[in-house]
Amino acid sequence: MNDLDQLVQDANCDFARAAMPADLENAKARYLGKSGRLTEQLRALAALSPDEKKARGAMINAAKQQVEASLHARRQALADAELEAQLKAESLDVTLPGRHRGTGAVHPISRTMERVEAIFGSMGFEVADGPEIETDWYSFTALNNPENHPARSMQDTFYVDMKDTQGRWLNLRPHTSPMQVRHALAHAKKYADQATMPDIRVIAPGRTYRVDSDATHSPMFHQVEGLWVGENVSFKDLKVMYLNFIQAFFETTDLKLRFRPSYFPFTEPSAEIDIMFESGPLEGRWLEVSGSGQVHPQVIRNMGLDPERYIGFAFGSGIDRLAMLRYGISDLRLFFDGDLRFLTQFK
Repeated sequence: MNDLDQLVQDANCDFARAAMPADLENAKARYLGKSGRLTEQLRALAALSPDEKKARGAMINAAKQQVEASLHARRQALADAELEAQLKAESLDVTLPGRHRGTGAVHPISRTMERVEAIFGSMGFEVADGPEIETDWYSFTALNNPENHPARSMQDTFYVDMKDTQGRWLNLRPHTSPMQVRHALAHAKKYADQATMPDIRVIAPGRTYRVDSDATHSPMFHQVEGLWVGENVSFKDLKVMYLNFIQAFFETTDLKLRFRPSYFPFTEPSAEIDIMFESGPLEGRWLEVSGSGQVHPQVIRNMGLDPERYIGFAFGSGIDRLAMLRYGISDLRLFFDGDLRFLTQFK
């Protein structure tokens, strides 16, 4: 074995021992660098005769090609090993099912509100909408509940520390009754020049606010209030209408309806509406579901109508309360906690 064959063999061994790319580059410098062994062989050619230089140069070039080939092969091997390690660390089992984004669902309160609107819509009731920040006049005074009236203490209201352009205090509406007044005023104005006016039949669903919080009450809750005013509307219409609604809502005729005397400043006479299921888990218990009554003459006036000509009734039901009864929920706060374990049951 001549010296060049030994040089090639030494280079192969050094390249094979290089475990990292940096080690390989250091080994390369020992053979192909400016002071490398092959570079020194090339410099030694200057001392040879032309014939010797030609023969020796060819041998050195052949050795250099072998070293470079060995270097390239080891460099590729290290790159392949690094890629394999990276792929193993970031391995992906394509046989596993993908991660799917969960499918949402309508919130039980929204679902209940849509159901209520659909049922009353089938009975000819319009759906009214209005502001949640209301004036004191629409929230109380227009409903026969003037300033300093003791009935105002029945509703602990959130007030806003500002007034409207007419100097009236603002509040977060404690009920959706203001929407009834707004709708009735617009309705009366629309038909003011006509001899007859179609009946006002409207429901007002939406969020309401009171200073109250426990298992069956929340500072923010949902109501649906209804109003039916015309020239010949009676308590009989209220009873038939509400019975039809409650039977459609709970999808059963196996229940009873009871009107219990009560007091509301905006209706006279007034009544609480109770229902009792004759079968099922709530069988035999009277459950309060709504307040109601004949609209007070002063409220009729505030709606822009003549109480000597127009008469009607109003009612108000808690949408959250209806949802609790329909779905068998005992704690109102579950609706607002955002717990997916609860909400996913309504998909």
